Amino acid sequence: MKTPSASLTPLFLFVFSLARSPAADAEDATLTTSAHDPGVRAGSVGAGLPLSTLSGAQQAFFDDGLERFVEVDSVDGSQPDAPGHGLGPGYNATGCGACHSQPSAGGTSPRADTYPFVGPNPQIAAASAYGATNAVPSFVLPDGPVLETRFPFVVDSQGHLTSTRDGGVHAIYSIAGRIDAPGCTLAQPNYDQMQQLGNLIFRIPTPTFGAGLIENIADATIIANMNANGSLKRQLGISGRPNTTGNDGSITRFGWKAQNKSLEIFSGEAYNVELGVSNELFPNERSNPPSSCIFNGTPEDHTNFDEAGSAIASDTVGFAVFMRFLAPPVPSNVGIPGNPSAQSIQNGRTLFGQVHCDLCHTPTLQTAGSSLSPALDHQSAALYSDLLLHNMGSGLADNILQGGAGPKDFRTAPLWGVGQRIFFLHDGRATPLNGGLLTAIQQHSSNGSEANSVIYAFNRLQDSQKQDMLNFLRSL
Repeated sequence: MKTPSASLTPLFLFVFSLARSPAADAEDATLTTSAHDPGVRAGSVGAGLPLSTLSGAQQAFFDDGLERFVEVDSVDGSQPDAPGHGLGPGYNATGCGACHSQPSAGGTSPRADTYPFVGPNPQIAAASAYGATNAVPSFVLPDGPVLETRFPFVVDSQGHLTSTRDGGVHAIYSIAGRIDAPGCTLAQPNYDQMQQLGNLIFRIPTPTFGAGLIENIADATIIANMNANGSLKRQLGISGRPNTTGNDGSITRFGWKAQNKSLEIFSGEAYNVELGVSNELFPNERSNPPSSCIFNGTPEDHTNFDEAGSAIASDTVGFAVFMRFLAPPVPSNVGIPGNPSAQSIQNGRTLFGQVHCDLCHTPTLQTAGSSLSPALDHQSAALYSDLLLHNMGSGLADNILQGGAGPKDFRTAPLWGVGQRIFFLHDGRATPLNGGLLTAIQQHSSNGSEANSVIYAFNRLQDSQKQDMLNFLRSL
């Protein structure tokens, strides 16, 4: 492939720094190109392993957390192949590993044995597990991603859309009909109604590789990086900001809108909204389920105490320890479909900086000192994210508010491990069937998006240069 010049021409630098009109942005998005997403990287997975310097005890806790993470839950824990306890009354999946499995436990959605992917989406089987009588909604596809649903606004009892904000997760399935939930009468949400009202948005699982490193990046480091290259960012229309907690004001960093502060909060919330398992962080059942669907005392997941006075950690602690000690993905230029050269990947890395993708997708951030492990202590985390919120424009807006994140705001998604992801963007709209990674890049541009100038610059690259950038991204 053609090697790009060492620097962009002054004319090119001038053009992409201009303010972009919505019409021009739309025109850019339709530009044709021979460049294409090479697809999911094959070969060695290079993900799902523990940090390399764990002690023997830490390794044991990691292994225990992994076992809990991939465990399948049932309502009462009595099913031999579903020993986990507390599923429902509403749920999206029957275990953490169902959602976070690509390319290994801790990843994203869904696991595929070959590429193009063959599925099936684990949410298909979850609909009828143990006799559950759920209908599979039209948006849950055998070859599609695992989904979470949110309703931006409240619908009143007459079926009218109100101006009152909802924004919360609504479980796709109910335990009604399951053999371990006799008599439960909880109905699924009326998704036909929500689709007709335009009151339905989706989220896909975020990968958790390297999460302990992200958790250990100091707020001061995030702020210093936010303030770096200020003049250039202003020229390009980039103005990211942190999401913060409402009490201590510290920076939150996990989730699509950086809404969760720590891995334990992230774990507890997901356990509650995705599997319906109440826990010590979220100790109550959700959404006032009918009494016929309440089978367990709350919280269902909790610290366990034995007669000798010892304590066994809860699942939420186990999940958090597993993710905290989960190593970041290992980049590779081996296994990318089409076998791009090392030179192409290096060219793409250079271009990634030249068009200024790196102003938001910051290649590395340093962690603070760690009391847990040398592998977390003052490390260079190659996450390719600034962990800030950015206005991504009308095209990606989901009309959901979370903390300080508004309807158009999203956290810069970390790109480490992107070489083995199948679905992209918060709702999985970019798939192998519609352009994958290239479509995800183009979707960054829409009316009001902070990325418009950068995507304009990308669209003005030669086709061979675009291909180099895509090859580089698939090497991560």
